[in-house]
Amino acid sequence: MACLFCRIIEGEIPSKKVYEDEYVYAFYDIAPMAPVHVLLIPKQHMDSADAVTAENSVYVAKIFEAIPTVAKACGLVNGYRVITNCGEDGCQSVKHLHFHLLGGKKLPETLA
Repeated sequence: MACLFCRIIEGEIPSKKVYEDEYVYAFYDIAPMAPVHVLLIPKQHMDSADAVTAENSVYVAKIFEAIPTVAKACGLVNGYRVITNCGEDGCQSVKHLHFHLLGGKKLPETLA
């Protein structure tokens, strides 16, 4: 069975889409950690940042090209944070590479 995010990309699981192109799907997180919390995911399945290679890195590049567009569409004019979690110790909850776009307020400087 496909992973959760692959199923969201395929439309099997509903999401509140913010942005989509050939490489990237972006949608609002269902458990936001900031006033604006969007997930940006590659349309090609990759388990985590550890799975990025020369052959598939175009998906990561396209995500980072989309980030300013998504941030602007979400009204993030004063800045934002982009985070990816990798593996168990990094608290990666879904085994599909994804980037959290967080903003809408002054964020704390530390993770602790």
